[in-house]
Amino acid sequence: MNVLAFDIETVPDLAGGRVVYGLEGLEDTDVSRAMAARRRQETGSEFPRLHLHRVVAISLAGLVEGRFRVWSLGDPEDGESALLERFFEGLDRYIPNLVSWNGNGFDIPVLHHRALINGVSAPRYWETGDHDRAFRFNNYLNRYHDRHLDLMDVLSSFQMRGAAPLDEVATLCGLPGKMGMSGAAVADAVARGEIEAVRDYCETDVLNTYLLYLRFQHFRGALDQTDYQNETDRVAAALEATDRTHLRNFLEAWRGA
Repeated sequence: MNVLAFDIETVPDLAGGRVVYGLEGLEDTDVSRAMAARRRQETGSEFPRLHLHRVVAISLAGLVEGRFRVWSLGDPEDGESALLERFFEGLDRYIPNLVSWNGNGFDIPVLHHRALINGVSAPRYWETGDHDRAFRFNNYLNRYHDRHLDLMDVLSSFQMRGAAPLDEVATLCGLPGKMGMSGAAVADAVARGEIEAVRDYCETDVLNTYLLYLRFQHFRGALDQTDYQNETDRVAAALEATDRTHLRNFLEAWRGA
């Protein structure tokens, strides 16, 4: 079975903000400030509405055809449409079980809106059993199915008052947690042209998520102690074999924790 933890990084959609808020003719900096001010008035927070997030990175970690991998989709210079197409094409090809942390609260609705805006087609993702009976009782869309497992959602018993940050839970479980930056720093990093650093940060997030998924599988009895150790060893071996600095740093922090 293919299993992939996924995470996205986004920045405010300034082009969309110009259209939605009638800000045509303004420079990017002024559009950004106007969008932030509008949201601050509405909610007290500058966090954009989900449909006004532009996807700049999608990272994955997990098993594909029996091999553990961690990577970011596409090339650093790829635009949002290309990233979205690669994500949904991968679902069509490999039909993985997806794992996320707060995916139902953020990543998935952002992907829905942005794929719609970019004209992406994703028939396998939207399958609910009309063409493939295997999806009738286990599909990507049902909150309580395993084909997409939102770990934060499940562990909180589907109640927001029980929600917890990935960084804190990962750290408490002996994992490195956040490394390199935080989500709040992504927009500034992208503006400076540091998209590689954003992709690296996103990859460490999905590593935390995948390792928490293995721990959850042990918790619910899907992996016994030996299987759990074998799967975590598989991840460590893959990180040991890489020459990518941020992944080696993750391994060292993991071992240190």
